[in-house]
Amino acid sequence: MRPRAAAGVGGAIALVVALGACSENTGEGTTVDTGRQQTGVIATDPKDSQGPAAEVSGARKGGTFTIIRETPISHLDPQRTYSFAGLMANPLFARYLTTWKDDGKGGLVLVGDLAETPGTNVNNDCKVWQFTIKQGVKFEDGSPITSKEIAYGIARSFDPDLAGGPTYLQEWLADTPQFDTKWDFKKNKGALPPGLTTPDERTLRFEFAKPRCDLPFAVSLPTTAPLRPDKDTGVNLDQRPFSSGPYKIANNQVGVQLTLDRNPNWDPATDPVRHQYPDQFVWSFGPTADAANNRVIADNGPDQSALAFNSVPPSLVARVAQDAALKSRTILSPTPSANQLVINNQRVTDLKVRQALNYAIDREGLVKALGGQTIAQPLTTLMPPATIGFEAYEAYPAGANGDVDKAKELLGGQTPELVLGVADNTNEQVQATQLKGNLERAGFKITVRNIPDDAKLDEVKKKNNPWDLYIGNWAADWPSGASILPVLYDGRTIKAEGNSNQSYFNDPAINAEFDRILALEPAKQGPEWAKLDQRIMKEHAPVVPLYVDVAYNVHGSKAGGVFISSVFGYPSFVNAYVKG
Repeated sequence: MRPRAAAGVGGAIALVVALGACSENTGEGTTVDTGRQQTGVIATDPKDSQGPAAEVSGARKGGTFTIIRETPISHLDPQRTYSFAGLMANPLFARYLTTWKDDGKGGLVLVGDLAETPGTNVNNDCKVWQFTIKQGVKFEDGSPITSKEIAYGIARSFDPDLAGGPTYLQEWLADTPQFDTKWDFKKNKGALPPGLTTPDERTLRFEFAKPRCDLPFAVSLPTTAPLRPDKDTGVNLDQRPFSSGPYKIANNQVGVQLTLDRNPNWDPATDPVRHQYPDQFVWSFGPTADAANNRVIADNGPDQSALAFNSVPPSLVARVAQDAALKSRTILSPTPSANQLVINNQRVTDLKVRQALNYAIDREGLVKALGGQTIAQPLTTLMPPATIGFEAYEAYPAGANGDVDKAKELLGGQTPELVLGVADNTNEQVQATQLKGNLERAGFKITVRNIPDDAKLDEVKKKNNPWDLYIGNWAADWPSGASILPVLYDGRTIKAEGNSNQSYFNDPAINAEFDRILALEPAKQGPEWAKLDQRIMKEHAPVVPLYVDVAYNVHGSKAGGVFISSVFGYPSFVNAYVKG
């Protein structure tokens, strides 16, 4: 996910996006390819949203494709899906209003999925959007999918009992983060939330109080998966979602195995992205990352057509990287997942101290401590290079290993005493040791305080938390600054608990810029987010960018068509097939 030149795409609005190359390692070592210009576009030609998807070279029908993962998928119910595993599993059995056509090499096109196009901005003010639903789209039982079932799916996402999924549409329609207090799904079952209407069976209409120019992106999330009211089993839908995609749930042994069979009522002529190559997909849960990867490396029996969902763990990196026979079976790609040393701006109020923190970090050393370039790649910007309009820069040029002298100069003889809160897991403990050493050589006094891993995220989201620094991670829901910068740095969103703005940064001038850019059409937002990224860092330094995660996956010799999603940074299965 990185900076490159725009490539033209016919019938589309070009949006420059630098994305990590998602290509198979063909034998040139384990260098992450970050030198290729990548592009993202919103399709304007309806033909881009039509099916069938282009055939995958060498693909064939038949066989069982297995995905091995240690822990179960938290939610299968599309309206509750927000985990990476869920976001990669859902497209096999659920369709949305829009979706991303991803070539696996960084080229992205946002197209209509259930909709004929990525939407119409009716009055060109981003307040009214309309979608025309395709003809011939069906559920697994052959019944038609209309605007009514898509609207019902969105409506049920207002139910607090079905929490867990994205909340963009709910908050935008209700015009408040407390959307469930403005419209009660249970009391209004059979009705639709304010601003959502279905003028006819093929038309879905959104009306917002404020401009929502990123709506075409937001409706590419599972919130817009359709559901018939008579198939809504509430919280039990997690066990067996009602399919609108190429596969359907055949068997779900919760926590053990999820089996997907072909859906005979899926019509490839309506789908611009998905295929139906394997007879079955099987998600197998339980083996640790080490065990899963060892099974796939061994390449025996059914594991020949399997993939370990989680990246190669550090304990196996050297073995995989040095085995020439495995090079054709590995996929290496940067991801959109960015990691920062978050500075609590309420507690660390001196700009020079925050700037000194940025100069002090040895990113090369941190990457090595984490396990090397197959685990992480250094980052100096707020937005990861996977973002539309990304521009590379370094506000505090410290070289690969930090600039201790510049940090000390900014501190002017001070020795700030700061508390670093870290989760008590292995990854954050490794980072804490490295960061403490970096900062103390620059003149800081650092006290490390452990936080229980399962409580850390909730605790740092509390406005009055007791830490000056903590390690943060953010992966955007779509590759736009709109789902990064305002979410993380708009001070008007700060509340007592549950804050995404964990730096507690609040500047009225920057907040005004968020409003200005969000009111622009998506094609014009990219360069503006890039400028604002630099402005925030140069004027305020609210965090220290550290690194982006890298995906390094290994698959069996008969597993084909898998690539790393340019949007989510995990293996995508829309092109997967079993080799003969």
